Amino acid sequence: MDRTIIHLDLDTFFVSVERKYNRKLCGIPLIVGGGSNRGVVAACSYEARKFGVHSAMPIYLAKQLCPDAKFLTGDMESYCRESNLVTDIIAEVAPLFEKTSIDEFYVDASGMDKFVGSFQWASQLKKTICKETNLPISLGMSVNKLVSKVATAEFKPNAEKYIKKGSEIEFLSPLSVDKIPMIGKRTAAFLHEMGVDTVSKLREMPVKFLISAFGKNGESLWKKAHGIDNSPVVPFSRQKSLSTESTFYEDTIDVKWLRSVLMAMVEKIMFQLRQQRMMTSCVAVKIRYTNFDTETRQTSIPYTSSDQVVVHIVLELFNKLYNRRMMIRMVGVRLSGLVHGNRQISLFEDTERDINLLQATDYIKHKYGIEKIKRAVTLNLSHKTKKYG
Repeated sequence: MDRTIIHLDLDTFFVSVERKYNRKLCGIPLIVGGGSNRGVVAACSYEARKFGVHSAMPIYLAKQLCPDAKFLTGDMESYCRESNLVTDIIAEVAPLFEKTSIDEFYVDASGMDKFVGSFQWASQLKKTICKETNLPISLGMSVNKLVSKVATAEFKPNAEKYIKKGSEIEFLSPLSVDKIPMIGKRTAAFLHEMGVDTVSKLREMPVKFLISAFGKNGESLWKKAHGIDNSPVVPFSRQKSLSTESTFYEDTIDVKWLRSVLMAMVEKIMFQLRQQRMMTSCVAVKIRYTNFDTETRQTSIPYTSSDQVVVHIVLELFNKLYNRRMMIRMVGVRLSGLVHGNRQISLFEDTERDINLLQATDYIKHKYGIEKIKRAVTLNLSHKTKKYG
């Protein structure tokens, strides 16, 4: 049976939510991002994009390019609430769907043509979402995730594009290589230096050469250039929490060492959170004393996936929690109130340097393993713990 994959992407989502709540913001250059000049652009309207503004750009530069724009710090709670409305609408009618971020979804409609035209059904779903949420959304449909996502991006805003089976290569060929998902700035720049600026030219490259130049990602590049993507639509589920605990070989009262352990735990669990493209709004710390008494303290925070934000909260909670001066045998960290959302668009106070640094460390962890890069204060901790996970 041929696959039918629908990609749905809410247009300029943060901007659209702000305009839904305040119609006076419609039609003007609007930028959502950090409250200070050191922050970055989380989202911008198409009116602002005409001036060269784009997401992840430093706020100070956006102000130079578009000084007459309206700047808002953003309201993640509102964005998550609206995202959940869209999720509920899709969940009511979709046979199988995946939520990959706060504003992006895939639906597997394979076999639906036996009962109703898949594209007709997708178009009606798009209309329903727009009508019931008053938010604009784009869709692309094809035989796989890759081509559907590219189609959505290429024809936004208000896209409604069907790339029929057998025409994937024809559609992809003239596009710039940086239109292919997961091709970052460095890879795109390297390809451009080699004279490979379009997908058609990338497709002409021998797969062995791409593997020698890009390692295991080389084969992935070759497949994407040929419109090949067999990745499945992963059923959506609302995960409630993530947690990690460490039990020590010997009970301890070394507060400095305990803080280092907590920092290492945050580093690990926040990486897991970002790998799942999620954010947290509630952080808890648990300690167990040598007599097995267990105490927990938690606090609600604005949605985040930032290490430095959660480390600060965890250490603050630990300082309030640990007041007995009794030996400790176990500590734990728990994240709850989870929502889907990409890190880059969720951080309203991070600087460009903060984002680049965390993206670089995440890349190293993903490629070489989580233990390959750590904070200096968290080195050489595992030999003192019975369990860390």
